[in-house]
Amino acid sequence: MRNPIIAALDVPNVEAALKLAGQISPAVGAFKIGGELFTAAGPDIVRRIRDTGAAVFLDLKFHDIPNTVAKAVTAAVRLDVQMLTVHTSGGLEMMRAAEASAQLAAKMNGRAAPLVLGVTVLTSSNSSTMAEIGCEPNVVAQVERLARLAVQAGLRGLVCSPLEIVALRKILPAQVQLVTPGIRTRLGEASGAAWAGAEKADDQKRTLSPREAIQAGANWLVIGRPIYAAENPRAAAEKILESLN
Repeated sequence: MRNPIIAALDVPNVEAALKLAGQISPAVGAFKIGGELFTAAGPDIVRRIRDTGAAVFLDLKFHDIPNTVAKAVTAAVRLDVQMLTVHTSGGLEMMRAAEASAQLAAKMNGRAAPLVLGVTVLTSSNSSTMAEIGCEPNVVAQVERLARLAVQAGLRGLVCSPLEIVALRKILPAQVQLVTPGIRTRLGEASGAAWAGAEKADDQKRTLSPREAIQAGANWLVIGRPIYAAENPRAAAEKILESLN
């Protein structure tokens, strides 16, 4: 079985990122570089992680006019990332531009196109959050609407909450890849410090355990705090991987 764990390098600097990556690399399938680390360390952190042979998921959630997003995607392809994100709320034209840019830039650079993932509704959002910003307060309905739009635009993957996986699998083509953050370990599922990443206080509102998410139909699991905040990150990652087999 391909290792579906994408470990989030949600740490503040290069040193911490490289240390964490070195600790857990054998137990995960890829690394996510998000806004905090990329802003602190710049494109060089992507190159340094790629130099280790590890796959990179660049999670910057591009959302801008189509031309700007297309250029950002081209730059990401030149960094040789394997996945990247755009906000589906940017609309059909923006998403089409992102996918077209990924394909063209990859061809020009002689490599496989990265998986452009459409972010539907953030896992920190719920119906109250959606109502605050004037969107459809039914989270599942909004996710499904944006997911259909992303597929219409030609995107081959989506980021969604684990709680929407089953609904999306019913309406999307089977080949669409689903990447799920909001993965949380459950207290009592396993013992020991390796499972210490299950937080009491959390800003994620729509979550499942790793095994539950895979059983629901996820292709990839983005796991942050249950690994990097654990007393022993390597043991935590290994325990999560073991729970999937």
